Amino acid sequence: MVAPGKGILAIDETPATCTRRFAEAGIESTEETRRAYREMLVTAPRIGDYISAAILVDETIRQRTSDGRSFVEALAEQGILPGIKVDAGARPLAGAADETVTEGLDRLRERLEEYRAMGARFTKWRAVIGIGPGLPSRYCILVNAHALGRYAALAQEAGLAPIVEPEVLMDGSHDIHRCAEVTEDVLRAVFVELAAQRCLLEGIVLKPNMVISGQESPDQAPAAEIARFTLDVLRRCVPSAVPGIAFLSGGQSGEEACRNLSEIASRGPQPWELTYSFGRALQYPALETWRGQGANLAAAQAAFLHRARMSSLARSGAYSHDLERVPA
Repeated sequence: MVAPGKGILAIDETPATCTRRFAEAGIESTEETRRAYREMLVTAPRIGDYISAAILVDETIRQRTSDGRSFVEALAEQGILPGIKVDAGARPLAGAADETVTEGLDRLRERLEEYRAMGARFTKWRAVIGIGPGLPSRYCILVNAHALGRYAALAQEAGLAPIVEPEVLMDGSHDIHRCAEVTEDVLRAVFVELAAQRCLLEGIVLKPNMVISGQESPDQAPAAEIARFTLDVLRRCVPSAVPGIAFLSGGQSGEEACRNLSEIASRGPQPWELTYSFGRALQYPALETWRGQGANLAAAQAAFLHRARMSSLARSGAYSHDLERVPA
């Protein structure tokens, strides 16, 4: 999952989220159009050169490509490990206005057994932490950390590698210092819970946010500052037993995510493999090119392959904006 030169593709948007994104591109969202879109991604030629694993959603892992292969089989043919999002999404947290807790622990053991039988080899659970006036509360952080720990323990029990995703959102006007403070609090709480739930740290992948200014902040930190703050927080919070850290893009554009990841990676060797697990930052150019039209398939796959190649270069610290114009 954290193989050198490769990253993790997140194509685990729920049908509701997919519908919103399709609407922006003028695409009707149906089970068939969602299937066709994801087939376009996972069958892109040579995508296995840059992608080690792909996170699917329940709908997709049960579907087949147009030539009759399961998505698990199509990924395997590209040398890509199949995984599955197993949380049920963020819901309002009782007793905490404007905060959420991720649900989905009910019957998770049984669902994990089913997914493993279907070919999944790893799982993902996302906790969502917002920053705002007086937020996040300690209550919100602890409840979400506990859920991440329980999920990870159950995944390992089922023989599946858990991706642990505590995302501190970019939404808001906070500066990078506030993001660093909250990210550190969240990561400390998560690793306390992982230890309490007897999780094997050598068997997880952490999927955190970069430490970055809020999207509405008038003080946007440059890439060098993002790299310094991010690595400082990770060194203080993440045990060296963790094999890999796969950064989420969290609303950054593909170029922004690559620029910041490359700056982080260029700071020299770390105790963990540093890679990417991008969703929108990998997919958006392909989605905008495809627009649900079969005639656009090759161009959309080329756009996807380009973003994957740029992300691979970023992971080794070799990305620059000038490379965006260099043909593959």
